[in-house]
Amino acid sequence: MRWYHYISYFFGGAFVANALPHLGNGISGHPFQSPFATPPGEGLSSSTVNVLWGLFNLAIGYLLVCRVGNFELRKSRHVLVLGVGILVMSILLAHTFGRFHGGVGPS
Repeated sequence: MRWYHYISYFFGGAFVANALPHLGNGISGHPFQSPFATPPGEGLSSSTVNVLWGLFNLAIGYLLVCRVGNFELRKSRHVLVLGVGILVMSILLAHTFGRFHGGVGPS
């Protein structure tokens, strides 16, 4: 296992985590922040844009996890690195989106 496989799994987890809020809001028909809004990341994009952005993030996550190296769900180290990527991105997203939706935001 090469060191860059772990980096790929970490960022794959981050992309998968970023896909979830965009897909969830987009599928339910709600506008949500995206990089394509005005201003980027703060304004609202349509539900269709969010579904497309979420699917793009999911595809990148898939490529980074399933097509780089040999990711195995039964190997704790692989799952741990993926999980840390999901955890880190989830906390960052909670702070970023929290200021727009009543959650805890940056101080």
